[in-house]
Amino acid sequence: MRLAVYNVENLFDRAKAMNLDTWAEGRPVLEKFAELNALLGEITYSDKDRRRMAELVVELGMEKSDTGPFVILRRNHGGLLVRPKAGGVEITATGRADWVGSLELRDEPINEHAMRNTARVIRDLKADVLGVVEAESRPVLKAFNDEILPFVEGTAFRHVMLIDGNDERGIDVGLLSGPAFPIGRMRSHVDDRLSDGSDRTVFSRDCPEFEVTTAKGERLLVMVNHFKSKGFGGTAESNRRRTAQATRVAEICAERLADGWDYIAVVGDLNDTPDSDPLKPLVKDSPMQDVFTHPSFDNGGYAGTYGLCNPSNKIDYMLLSPKLFAKVDKGGIVRTGMWPGSKPKRWDTYEELKRPQDAASDHAALWVDLDL
Repeated sequence: MRLAVYNVENLFDRAKAMNLDTWAEGRPVLEKFAELNALLGEITYSDKDRRRMAELVVELGMEKSDTGPFVILRRNHGGLLVRPKAGGVEITATGRADWVGSLELRDEPINEHAMRNTARVIRDLKADVLGVVEAESRPVLKAFNDEILPFVEGTAFRHVMLIDGNDERGIDVGLLSGPAFPIGRMRSHVDDRLSDGSDRTVFSRDCPEFEVTTAKGERLLVMVNHFKSKGFGGTAESNRRRTAQATRVAEICAERLADGWDYIAVVGDLNDTPDSDPLKPLVKDSPMQDVFTHPSFDNGGYAGTYGLCNPSNKIDYMLLSPKLFAKVDKGGIVRTGMWPGSKPKRWDTYEELKRPQDAASDHAALWVDLDL
């Protein structure tokens, strides 16, 4: 069987703030959105909170209207703010109970060429089981599977599953599998909590466990992950979150191994390098083994999986339990949907990929053939 993983970076729609030309442009918007959303969720608003909330509303482009260039404030009932004729914003609510509504990121459609190139990558992977990262929702993933994959002469998967996670931007993780590889029991870790007393969730998205039965009748446990990024929030806090996530995944793997699971795969975008301290509990200190280290794995001449695929951009993983690692026949990487650079061009791409905007994703897709 062939197991694969791919960060698709959304299929149909993506938050406008995440779709800007550079991360440096989008990061401030996302940070302000997160700060304002956290303040709006407080039970009681202090005077300091209300002043900061008013500042953030203005900075997010909503001084004149509830619809900004990147964010929408939905007010369904009650009073949250007023906009004086003289300008500015005044927060009138004293707590969350004073109003009903939400703060949402605005979406925009994905480039049509990029969408089809994403489908071409999935077609060319020829995976029996595919973990996907940064998919908007199960209905979107199913629509992409049913409509776009066949459009590029790909074969639609029989089983499509995604459990909604913690991220408000519509970047969740899911699993697709063929008719001979049904998805059985599933377990979500969306509510796992940090042990620092803050009551915050461990996972930025989730760490769903999918039980897959192979064509030979073996049981395979696949955990799809997307760890905290380096680009959003402070470095120290981001490192702490990834450390907590890696530690928790390692604990889950240990629990499942003790329960008698021989074949476990942790796949996804872990947003850090193999030698990093945050990933150490999972990549170095646990029994899970990186498929990149297997002698039959072909990295295509580049050690990385993101951007121009330099070693410092090795952030996508397939970590296998010892007995599953022993079942590896061969493995590799698909970069034909990635922008190859131009000085010089690093790898061959689809004919339809003529500009960076046409890239299916900034991430490579990984695959491995297993004797299961």
